[in-house]
Amino acid sequence: MLKHMIIWNLKADLSVDEKETAKQKIKNELEALIDISDDVLEIKVVINTLDTSTGDIMLDSSFKDKKALEFYASHPEHVEAAVFIKSVVASRHCIDYIV
Repeated sequence: MLKHMIIWNLKADLSVDEKETAKQKIKNELEALIDISDDVLEIKVVINTLDTSTGDIMLDSSFKDKKALEFYASHPEHVEAAVFIKSVVASRHCIDYIV
């Protein structure tokens, strides 16, 4: 199994309302991708972070293997979500590892 985790920080110039809307849209769009393949095992997006956090949004996802992650990453619905994410995000940190 492969874990794929991302932490994003939203752009500082977004209003509080814009940030909340962006967080919810990212969560909805990414979590909807769970059904694109049986090899996508889990997709969870955390948007209710505590004040002690240094990130605004976290993606915690699991895939059968690297091929499944590559399928997910290139899927048209993911590509479309990524366009929006890139428009509202200031920074992205990713960790992929085998469990």
